[in-house]
Amino acid sequence: MTEPNVAKAIPAPRIPVHRVLPRLIRDPLAALVHFGEQANGNVVRVDLGTFRPYLVTSPKHVQHVFRDNMDNYVRDGKGLLWRPIRRLFGEGILADGPIWAASRKTLQPLFTAKRVEALTDALAAAIEEAVDALVEPARTGRTMDIGTELSRIVCHAIMRVLFANRISVPDALRILSAQDTIATTIVARLLLPFVPNSVPLPGDRAFRAAVQTIDDILLPVVRATRSQPDGGDDIIATLSRASGPDGRPLSERQVRNDVVAMFATSTETTYGALTWLWALLDANPTVADRLYDEIDRVVGDGPVRRAHVPQLRYTKMVLDELLRLYPVAWLMPRTALADDVIDGVRIPAGANLLISPYVTQRMALFWDRPEVFDPERFTPERERRQHRYAHFPFGGGPHQCLGQHLFYLEAQLIVAAILRRFRFRLHRRTNPRPQVAASLRPRERVRLTLLPRKRVPSLR
Repeated sequence: MTEPNVAKAIPAPRIPVHRVLPRLIRDPLAALVHFGEQANGNVVRVDLGTFRPYLVTSPKHVQHVFRDNMDNYVRDGKGLLWRPIRRLFGEGILADGPIWAASRKTLQPLFTAKRVEALTDALAAAIEEAVDALVEPARTGRTMDIGTELSRIVCHAIMRVLFANRISVPDALRILSAQDTIATTIVARLLLPFVPNSVPLPGDRAFRAAVQTIDDILLPVVRATRSQPDGGDDIIATLSRASGPDGRPLSERQVRNDVVAMFATSTETTYGALTWLWALLDANPTVADRLYDEIDRVVGDGPVRRAHVPQLRYTKMVLDELLRLYPVAWLMPRTALADDVIDGVRIPAGANLLISPYVTQRMALFWDRPEVFDPERFTPERERRQHRYAHFPFGGGPHQCLGQHLFYLEAQLIVAAILRRFRFRLHRRTNPRPQVAASLRPRERVRLTLLPRKRVPSLR
């Protein structure tokens, strides 16, 4: 890449604090979308007083940061988001530099498209088994929290297939609960990134207790696997055999860090994203009917299997559109190591960049009617016309999420397994509001009733 001509670059326009804070306080996600639209997709500086990050929203600018000049932009352990979550994940696959590179080299073979595809039948069988538990509440008409049920289904499948049952499902659910606590208790640290960790903030005590819960469950498993290697190819066994950038075996802490990260990667994205699906289908009956029709035609009355997945094309489009509106990893900030220029705007060394799939994917500059749930955006013809970084729920470049292939496979299997057997009625027919946290989640619980399809052929 050629050296940027910093001398000819201009400073980024600044949105003053008196216009920033009222909108951020009312609705921080909508505020960032507004600022991006107002700037016409150009790089703009958001004045938060002592903290003035650069908001990057244009797909071509995101590509510059994530791919074209990726070596200059890092996930800084002292910066926005990464500093608070590093207190949970430590150094490893969610960090940067040599430790990250070694972790990715170890873990990437477990998440290739070919490897994930080979797991399809095992995942499908585990998911069908977990969905069986919904038959009784559906028969009795009991209202359920679908987020809780999805968590159970995901843990049942992932603990068996990726963790070789080294972690029990009840313990996995305890970890998920602790992760939820962590995601919400670090909000104060997200909003006040300039405050040192040594200065107490609301949520710190709950954060520490949740981290301790995770360690109490996972560290004994890590120690047992390291002390008695069994040659397994699950995540914990693979990490226990791995070496760091210095060629030495990974320390217990390093294995622990990557186990925690991969647990979150393989569980939270799936149940987090699918929790939003039901209200969207309820509000868009044409989409729901087409989804049911595809699942009936492809899967029929039997369980979902590997051969069905490539044929669930509309289901995949629904998931793409779901992640456009509600990307679980909604914030992907970076820090500039050296001076740079983005489209004529000077980016000084040390600058914090706010990059958000949620923001870019909801901007009318890049998407027609962005607030409308329309899976047709992701037909092969329309998708080819879209900029690669107009839709980036899993990031991009070398830091693209390892679990991307796993998400699509697991989510397709879960949606097909549930909808081939049940229809649903929402307890409250309204779209849940997004809650700002480390990962995007509904502010309200999504409660619904499942109904056996043979008893109720159609609710539409």
